[in-house]
Amino acid sequence: MLTLHNPWMLTALAVIPLLVWYFCKRRRPTVVISSIAPVKRVSRPRRLQVAEVIYLAALALLIVALARPRSPLGRVVERRQGLDIVLAIDLSGSMQAIDRPANLPGEKFIQALNAGKVPNRLEAAKAEIRRFIAERPNDRIGLVGFADLAYSFVPPTLDHNLLLERLNSLEVGEIGEQTGIASPIGTAVEKLKRSTAPRRVLVLFTDGANTAENQLTPRAAAEVAKEFNVIIHTVGIGGNDAYAIVSTPFGSRLAPVQGEYDAELLHDLAKITGGTTFHAADAGGLKRVMTQINAMEKTNIEQPKPVNYREYAPGIALAALALLFGALLWKCWRISLP
Repeated sequence: MLTLHNPWMLTALAVIPLLVWYFCKRRRPTVVISSIAPVKRVSRPRRLQVAEVIYLAALALLIVALARPRSPLGRVVERRQGLDIVLAIDLSGSMQAIDRPANLPGEKFIQALNAGKVPNRLEAAKAEIRRFIAERPNDRIGLVGFADLAYSFVPPTLDHNLLLERLNSLEVGEIGEQTGIASPIGTAVEKLKRSTAPRRVLVLFTDGANTAENQLTPRAAAEVAKEFNVIIHTVGIGGNDAYAIVSTPFGSRLAPVQGEYDAELLHDLAKITGGTTFHAADAGGLKRVMTQINAMEKTNIEQPKPVNYREYAPGIALAALALLFGALLWKCWRISLP
């Protein structure tokens, strides 16, 4: 589609009719004669000369060139304002547990485990969070890890490469062994409360009940989040068919563990802030949960914008210069005629 970068320049074309009028009304060279009566009988209105027509055409082309006609070569998506999202991940010791997928009974589960095809809870969460981040290029996303206390690893940012780099480095137990759920909510609210985004969202992943002692209870922290319009989605990770790898004098073995997250608490946290609570019994469940959250938190502020234009002004300007050169040659040729 052809567009003009400076369309207002076309108003200068209004001078063309004025110049035509000037050229036609301009007096011709005169001589002194005794009477103009014979001349009146044969006089006709003056017509534009060839050189004058060429000058006018060249002027029109230069004006069009100044308006910069162009056409786009491609389109990109311009981010105007996306969401601000904080992902809070439980790093307590229980996140080392491995949830057995429903499609891997008995011996097949052991074989897949030995082949490294069944991740623990933290690695499963990290894999789905990476996919979630990749599908939301227009949102500022932050990362909080928590155990005894919470730690902000990355504030909400559009630098998703930095975000992924820090996410990949998270390890179970690096900031404690217990589970404190109030602390990550407070940390996320601190990062989001000054946000100007249309929605501020915290997604909290945990497989444990609140066992750490904090001055603020999780429900009281959720009330603070509500005051700052921060929506909390909670994801309870783990089912009853889960195992931990333990070391014994006879080598490593699998020990069954029970699901420990507090479903009632996670439901209340989400309800207080207008969010949703989810349950992910295994890696497949996490994938479904993150797909649902991604669909719920839509950003409909993407705006297609033309980019990289083909400019026609240089060619038009060259054509105008060629016309001017042609007019000069024409005048020189006419003068040299005998």
